[in-house]
Amino acid sequence: MSTAETTLYRSATPVPYLSADADTYRAPTQLRHLTKSLPSRVLSEADLHCWRTYGYVIVRQAISTAAAKRLLDFAWDFQGLDPERPQTWYPQREFRSELDRDLHVYGFVEAYHHQLIWDSRQNPRVYDAFVDVWDCEQLWVTLDRLNLNPPNVGNRSRSLIAPTERGFDIELHWDVDSTPAEPPQRVQGLIALTDTSPELGGFQCCPELFRRFEKWCATQPAHRDPIRPDVDRTEFPIVRPQLAAGDLLIWNGMLAHGVAPNTSADGVRAVQYLSMMPALESHEELRRSRVDSWRTLSTPDWNPTLLGDAIKPEAERYRGAQLTELGARLLGLEPWAGHEWDRVDGDVACVRSA
Repeated sequence: MSTAETTLYRSATPVPYLSADADTYRAPTQLRHLTKSLPSRVLSEADLHCWRTYGYVIVRQAISTAAAKRLLDFAWDFQGLDPERPQTWYPQREFRSELDRDLHVYGFVEAYHHQLIWDSRQNPRVYDAFVDVWDCEQLWVTLDRLNLNPPNVGNRSRSLIAPTERGFDIELHWDVDSTPAEPPQRVQGLIALTDTSPELGGFQCCPELFRRFEKWCATQPAHRDPIRPDVDRTEFPIVRPQLAAGDLLIWNGMLAHGVAPNTSADGVRAVQYLSMMPALESHEELRRSRVDSWRTLSTPDWNPTLLGDAIKPEAERYRGAQLTELGARLLGLEPWAGHEWDRVDGDVACVRSA
């Protein structure tokens, strides 16, 4: 393991969160056991109980229904698909790799920096929900993408992806290694761009396993799969939270979850993946990479599964997004407090003209 992979950076937060990559964190207290010091902004006591007990929470109408519809329309347009003509939903093309093919099957939309995507990221209600979860204000937003998943048939059939016996499973997995006594802390999220219904598939999870995780672990073999749970689904049922367009779902990385296939005749499930985490302002290389990705509309490099569009990159399609003061801090362009750094020429002017 390289030095870069083992170096931990202190987040710019009162709570001493440590991370190597602004993806998973070492925390003094697991998020499910966190005693809040800040007053709640969005989450009610019932919401916080669901978060701590079952590993997820839903924020209704985190963005407006109209904003969700604009993002949905953008997802169709970006891929050159016609929502009224299902025959366009399965374009034949050469895939760059097996991963590229898998991402097509799963419905990922390789757009990261359109203004509409940033509008959700810098939405104060969305931000406030993540402040409630982490109990700190100094956050960065993930530079993630959209998902548009039509019925899983043809060249989007799940059968095209060879099953495995261990490790990642799209239908049920943990986002972190679940085996350490103090597992790393990670928070994930999505905003629904369409209303959910059972046949459309989408996010599913195992909240009862989250609730009883320690007791369940005591019954498991020493070398169990750290990513894929082997559970009796009668004892630990799979749940599909019902979402309306504009709802934000936040989940703990220790919540076993996945994505059910779309088995409908002609329906589509769409989401924006969006999460926030404690800002790693001391990780200068990562901060600069994030800013450069926004400035040049280039594919973020924080996750090797982010491939960028194979046909026409974002930088050739539209102008960069304008950031609010909150958005600039969530990106890492502006510090949350206390210090300054060198900036690429033009970055600050762009923010101040927004």
